[in-house]
Amino acid sequence: MMDKHPKTLLVIVAEAALEKALVRDARERGAHRWSIGEVHGAGDDGEREGAWEADRTIELKLICDAVVADSIAAHVLATYAPHYSVAMYFADVKVLRPERF
Repeated sequence: MMDKHPKTLLVIVAEAALEKALVRDARERGAHRWSIGEVHGAGDDGEREGAWEADRTIELKLICDAVVADSIAAHVLATYAPHYSVAMYFADVKVLRPERF
C-alpha cells in the first residue's frame, strides 16, 4: 500500500493576459508547483475560441495545502474577478510525494 497524502487542487480558468500575475501571486502565497494549459470553452456569457490574442484562456492548476489554496482563491476573487473573466474550483486530491507540493 502506498502512502497517500491529502492536498487541495485549485483550478483557475482565466484570461491569458493574467498568466504571469496569477503565477506570481500564487508563489507569493505559498504555491510551489503549478501547470498551465491553454483551453477553449463556452458558457452563458459566450464562447472563447482563442482565435486572437485577447480571446485566449488559460487553465492554471495548483496542488497545495488547503490554506494556501484558499488564500490564492480569495486574492484572485478580490483582485481579478471584478475585472476579468475568471472561474475557479477546488477538489480534494491525494499525492504520493507531499514534499513536492
